[in-house]
Amino acid sequence: MNETLTEQSAAKVETFGCRLNAYESQVVREHLEAAGQRNVIVFNTCAVTAESERQARQAIRRARRDRPNAKIIVTGCAAQIAPETWASMPEVDRVVGNLEKMTATTWTDTALADGNLVVSDIMQAKETATHLISGFGGKARAFVEIQQGCDHRCTFCIIPYGRGNSRSAPVGVIARQVQSLVEAGVAEVAFTGVDITSYGTDLPGKPSLAQLTRRVLAQVPDLKRLRLSSIDPAEVDDDLIRLIAEEPRLAGHLHLSLQAGSDLILKRMKRRHLTEDAVRLTERVRELRPDLALGADLIAGFPTETDELFQHTLNHVRELDLTWLHVFPYSPRPGTPAARMPQNSREIVKKRAAILRELGGVQASKYLKNQIGKKVRPVMETAYRGRTDSFAEIELDTPMSIGAMPLVQITDVREGCLLGTMETAL
Repeated sequence: MNETLTEQSAAKVETFGCRLNAYESQVVREHLEAAGQRNVIVFNTCAVTAESERQARQAIRRARRDRPNAKIIVTGCAAQIAPETWASMPEVDRVVGNLEKMTATTWTDTALADGNLVVSDIMQAKETATHLISGFGGKARAFVEIQQGCDHRCTFCIIPYGRGNSRSAPVGVIARQVQSLVEAGVAEVAFTGVDITSYGTDLPGKPSLAQLTRRVLAQVPDLKRLRLSSIDPAEVDDDLIRLIAEEPRLAGHLHLSLQAGSDLILKRMKRRHLTEDAVRLTERVRELRPDLALGADLIAGFPTETDELFQHTLNHVRELDLTWLHVFPYSPRPGTPAARMPQNSREIVKKRAAILRELGGVQASKYLKNQIGKKVRPVMETAYRGRTDSFAEIELDTPMSIGAMPLVQITDVREGCLLGTMETAL
């Protein structure tokens, strides 16, 4: 379908990659709107894999063909890491760094007319931006940035060079952001960042992730559900485990940054946990909260990974009884230690990623079937569809308002989605 004239002239932000980028894209949208920008397209890029960068380049070229008179601006991690590469694309008018994109003055007419490369040294950043977004596009679920950057240097990861070192947003600012979103109709908030379990180490008093979560839940009593994004097993403390067990408004879903199920590969990745640590953590949280659903990030085909070591990862997924797998085919990132290690062929990487995803499908299907007969309170994202606290998608037989949390009886599973009958609603 062709765009209308209004759509063709409207400012637009296209997002690639993580939840943190999704939050920051909303910040950019509000800056563009406040500046009265029209006919501007912003691409918020990701640098995790070569494929994500390829998709962004493809989208930029398509946008130039579709809207030849638009001003095309590239930002995000890929742009931060290699700004000249993106600036050299004939379709691109301007490249903006990860620090600059969060600043309102970057998006004024005067600033947009001043040079085509605006990228500062991210490693010099000492604090994270504290812009408060007014909503999340009318959605019932929203992301809130609590932390930026990472102090660790996993051998496969380029992201610290796109995000800088770890720095946290103050507790009060986060609480005000959550309160603002709740007032705008958001029912569920997910805390997001690059390494959220390192939250607070740079702040006065060093508040932990658990302390932040507890304070936000206390200060925003009308928030219906709070979710944590990916957490590092090496940084989960006893206080966070107790909070997960005791706080009913905290979603019954943890997503672990595991990356592999082989101790040898974990060491070569320079991860700070071993498989035994992940087993011990999952046993502890499940003992305290048996209904908890667990997901994980996993990399397939890491350099030096043999068929035997890959089998260790498959066995680890089964041992931990993971439900949701986020699988990354290994992608060598120039400048990282892993890129200099002996590589697996792309065919092997793709094959192992497909096998992992297939296992993920089996695990998810098993979990969903076990939910039949149970009662849940999903947050409704559309009239008929919502998300349970375990992150399962559910479809109701009765329409509900967006943001409602009806009490639902799960009756069946269809194509990876729970089916439910409504009983009562909040």
